[in-house]
Amino acid sequence: MRKGRISKTRGESRKPAGVRRGRFKAGMDPLFASFNASISFDKRLVTEDVRGSIAHARMLGRQGIIPADDSAVIEAGLKEVLADIQQGKLQFREELEDVHINIEEALREKVGDAAGKLHTARSRNDQIALDLRLYLREQIRLILADLMNLAEALVDKSDACLDVIMPGYTHLQRAQPVRVSHHLMAYFQMVRRDAERFADCLGRLDGMPLGSAALAGTTFPIDRGFVAAELGFSRVCENSLDAVSDRDFALEFLFDAAMVMMHLSRLAEELVIWSSSEFGFCTLPDEYCSGSSIMPQKKNPDACELIRGKTGRVYGDLVALLTTMKALPLTYNKDLQEDKEPVFDAVDTVRGSVRIMAGLLPGVAFHAETMLRAASDPSLAATDIADRLVREGLPFREAHARTGELVRARLQRTSTEITVDSVPGPEEMVEARNHIGGTSRDRVIEQIRAARSFLKEHGHARSGRRGRAKRGNVEESM
Repeated sequence: MRKGRISKTRGESRKPAGVRRGRFKAGMDPLFASFNASISFDKRLVTEDVRGSIAHARMLGRQGIIPADDSAVIEAGLKEVLADIQQGKLQFREELEDVHINIEEALREKVGDAAGKLHTARSRNDQIALDLRLYLREQIRLILADLMNLAEALVDKSDACLDVIMPGYTHLQRAQPVRVSHHLMAYFQMVRRDAERFADCLGRLDGMPLGSAALAGTTFPIDRGFVAAELGFSRVCENSLDAVSDRDFALEFLFDAAMVMMHLSRLAEELVIWSSSEFGFCTLPDEYCSGSSIMPQKKNPDACELIRGKTGRVYGDLVALLTTMKALPLTYNKDLQEDKEPVFDAVDTVRGSVRIMAGLLPGVAFHAETMLRAASDPSLAATDIADRLVREGLPFREAHARTGELVRARLQRTSTEITVDSVPGPEEMVEARNHIGGTSRDRVIEQIRAARSFLKEHGHARSGRRGRAKRGNVEESM
């Protein structure tokens, strides 16, 4: 190497940029710069970051912490920066590390030195805590709307299949007859609980962390209540240390997301089983199935299988963040940079999966005759026969044993001294369970009515419904 010439190696020193100005004499090692940067994924928070910065700038001007004219210039510049980003005019720079500094540097190019006043009385620590809360607040609201669509699809399908009877299962063995509508309404209950959990999560993330600065607050006379009101928060976070280090709200979101995926996976699994040639209980819509590259006859339930498979990935998102948080001392640590990718992945996966299931359900065709034939297996009447013997005076355990002997004799095609007058059919058995939560027609209609009231209460009742059957829907029963 000739004297005076700088070798362009991986360890090449570059001029400090962004927050490295002043404190550092050299730029980052390029490999570490890439390793350290989060802009490749946290650029997703650009809208939230600008919203928070505008509210902060307004507060700084209102409180006289910076001149009002500078506050107005900063706000106008931030709006221009956001427009440039949305129009693809601004390229993010990895050497500026994250979304915050990229926006600040873009603002500096718009408004000059006034941009340097924006970061007064705040830190990237409370800034990212704010951005993530703003982001999740909006995403949870979108997920809640998706869940209501899924809930309505389940109710509509239950209404359409009110008089279709199938075998219910325990241990994946035929147990007792149930209505298909009753079975589907079980999933409505799961989705309802999912929505309630997300609504609870919204309440707990409704604290505004900005003003906590790096960890200990600020010496400037800020008005945190004003910023909270500007951004639609009901309160401010009460402890500055907790505000910058808390990710409970993100973990709660991920847990709720994992629960949604678990419920979807259970339903997806049943649709895979029921649509198999071995069961033949239903046919899935072509729009949500795929073919084989080699076997022309195949119609694969890929949408359901993908939902089932993606469930593990959301579980992984939850475990990843739990592991990141498990040994962090207060307050902010760079480990917390790892909080965003699991959240982003879970948002995308849950929203996609819920919307796919809500779109798929209306096109599922249940084969009523096949299901009724399976539900007509005389063995499924065993519990009803035992109940009949109890009403005739036998203790239940003795009635249970005698009925079991009848079933064994039938399976082995042998005779027994025990006889019954008649074996109840599937329709009689489902109607016999005429109590709250039971399988009788009236009780399932009650479930559907209650579900529609829930949907209406949450502003999600349509004037028309998909998949209405010619017979057996709730309106015809009123």
